[in-house]
Amino acid sequence: MSEQVPSIKAQVRNLVLEAAAMKGLKVIADDESLLQNGAVDSMSMYRMIAFLEDTFSLLIADDEMVPENFESINRIESFVTAKLQKPAT
Repeated sequence: MSEQVPSIKAQVRNLVLEAAAMKGLKVIADDESLLQNGAVDSMSMYRMIAFLEDTFSLLIADDEMVPENFESINRIESFVTAKLQKPAT
C-alpha cells in the first residue's frame, strides 16, 4: 500500500495554521490575507520560504519574495505550482 503525499495546498495550510496558532488564530480561509489578519510575520515568513524551498526543492529568488506571492494559502499554492512547472534554467 502506498502512502499518499499531501497536496501542496495541504502542506502550506498546515504550515500557516501552525504559525497562526502561535498568534491565537485557529481558522484561516484559503483566500484570507495572511498579512492583514496577522497570521504571519517576518519570522514566520522566513520559515515558510525555507520550508517551501526544502519541501518542494525549489529556489525562491529575492525578487519573488513579495507580498503578492504569499498573501494567502491560495496564492502560495499558485506560486509554488508555477515554480514547479517552470523548466530549470
